[in-house]
Amino acid sequence: MRQLISSGARWEPVVGYSRAVRVGKVVEVAGTTAQDGDVVTGDADIYVQTQRALEKIGAALAEAGASFEDVVRTRLFVTDISQWEAVGRAHGEVFGTIRPATTMVEVRALIDPRMLVEIEATAIVAG
Repeated sequence: MRQLISSGARWEPVVGYSRAVRVGKVVEVAGTTAQDGDVVTGDADIYVQTQRALEKIGAALAEAGASFEDVVRTRLFVTDISQWEAVGRAHGEVFGTIRPATTMVEVRALIDPRMLVEIEATAIVAG
């Protein structure tokens, strides 16, 4: 069984992707930012942007029948690695006791210059 989870973003069908895909017990969540329509939540605050991206990931996981507790890996892409502590703090508020394998790397840019962080997640649903 292959379950596709859509965010409703207008570019999903254009680019050909889903917010998340579940196959069996595995859920892959695509790169997720704080963009909601034409607005980037948090403006230039990378901590708030990280919180919003994680909220969106949580919603996608729930729609796929998973939760943050099922997450085994996250990947964080930031446009300014000097702000790693703010990103890490927001990530730790969600994953502090779950402690998935995590990577944080600096990238030159994201698709919209207002975006400061993009997060991917992989979950394996227990049971």
